[in-house]
Amino acid sequence: MICRRPRTTSSAIVAAALTLSFGTAPMAEETPQRIVAVGGAVTEIVYALGEESRLVARDTTSNHPPAAVALPDVGYIRALSAEGVLSVNPDMILSETGAGPIETIELLREAAVPVVEVNGGFSREAIGEKVMTVAAVLGVPEKGSALAAQVDAEIAAAMAEIDTAHRPKVLFVLSTAGGRVMAGGENTSADAIITLAGGQNAAVGFEGFKPITDEAIVTSGAEVILMMDRGGDHDASLADLKAHPSLGQTPAVQKGALVRIDGMLLLGFSVRTGQAISDLAAALARVAS
Repeated sequence: MICRRPRTTSSAIVAAALTLSFGTAPMAEETPQRIVAVGGAVTEIVYALGEESRLVARDTTSNHPPAAVALPDVGYIRALSAEGVLSVNPDMILSETGAGPIETIELLREAAVPVVEVNGGFSREAIGEKVMTVAAVLGVPEKGSALAAQVDAEIAAAMAEIDTAHRPKVLFVLSTAGGRVMAGGENTSADAIITLAGGQNAAVGFEGFKPITDEAIVTSGAEVILMMDRGGDHDASLADLKAHPSLGQTPAVQKGALVRIDGMLLLGFSVRTGQAISDLAAALARVAS
């Protein structure tokens, strides 16, 4: 399937993005040349478009491609420092939805720095819209059309290879800090990627990333536990999961069916989503068989 071109024009996309920004700062007559990218999906798109020379900083979630890590880090997407952002003298902030805190965004507005917000979403269509929005803001709509089509074709190819004979129940565990399990419910990026990769979300009956009860975990019938590949307080080993009073009772943990994938790759819904689908589908086939 070739990516359907968005019905809106490039100028309309930019206008909508500016309207959805924290304020209505006018677009500069010249395309921005000193951009702070906030959000890993946005940063990956800028690099995939070949426009990375215009980036002067990035946020902490922007860890791919590896070259992005060399850019100055202005903080976590929801805990940005106005001083850090302004220190790189940007002419635009290009951000995923949800950047903050609001006080920082207001300070940036007062400093006359446009903050363009790129709509999120976790569907094939949403990815294409993200690509086209970023490309329009950067003034390279032709590159955007080509990249959106390429990414959608990669997603289609990945999905075509999935064995749909068995759709394992997958529980996405965001964190087990303090023994409390945070899971990915319905209408989340975790739910979406599990479905695209041929699985079923075992966390039902609630939306968002929220604590899940012990009873819900035990009765979920989870055949696979899916986690982000990371360390720190939010991480948990298979031994930790086996020792957990509810996770330890799931078929997934009892047979050691634990899958770890890089968080930005898995949940970013950007230019690497085709790879994420392939990697997750292969892992599910391996551990759930």
